[in-house]
Amino acid sequence: MNKNENSVRIQTSILNPYEKKALIWIANRLPLWVTSDMLTWFSLLGAVVIAAGYLLTIYSPAWLWLSSLGFFLHWLGDSLDGTIARVRNQSRPLYGFYIDHNMDCITEFFIFGGMGLSAYMHFWMGLLLFVVYLGMEVYVMICAHLKNEFKLTYGIFGPTELRVLMILLNTVWFFAESLREFRLNVAVGPLSGELLSLDLVGVVVFLILCYLYFSSLIQDGKYFAKIDPLHKQ
Repeated sequence: MNKNENSVRIQTSILNPYEKKALIWIANRLPLWVTSDMLTWFSLLGAVVIAAGYLLTIYSPAWLWLSSLGFFLHWLGDSLDGTIARVRNQSRPLYGFYIDHNMDCITEFFIFGGMGLSAYMHFWMGLLLFVVYLGMEVYVMICAHLKNEFKLTYGIFGPTELRVLMILLNTVWFFAESLREFRLNVAVGPLSGELLSLDLVGVVVFLILCYLYFSSLIQDGKYFAKIDPLHKQ
């Protein structure tokens, strides 16, 4: 679905110039019976495939390839649904904004939940990543409404780069048995437990997302306080 057409789309990721050309090229060659709605549901299918692949790693690491395929399918549906609407001049800003963001929340649950059910990450870590990513999703929607800015990327990193990173990590995990078998015992005060290999990656990603979220939150909070000052009675 198309994003909020009244908002300025901020895309500064390293792959964006190449991705945009590729998506337009694909959209111009898709048959007319392929619609934006169809591609949105296709992105959900990709998220389900991701979750299934990670879940099945409890039986074999070979299922990581299925998750990687899911990331590609999710990218195809999630990136093309809005592109095809713009290429065909069939944008529906209100409906698209509504469907797209609700579907994003659902697909994110499948992706992070699936990772948490894998053989290499605890479920609590998957949920922790889902919560902070969902917080950023809400932040983006608030800014789209209040600032007319739709921030799709942070610096040179965005959703597409994150998918590529996960495919690369899946590949490394498949070939590196030592990483798959890695365990780290940690103790923080009265709490103790075991971190799996993908948990450590999750910790790093969580800290990065928290930094991006809270730094943006503080910066924009100052901006809104300045343009909407307190008026004395």
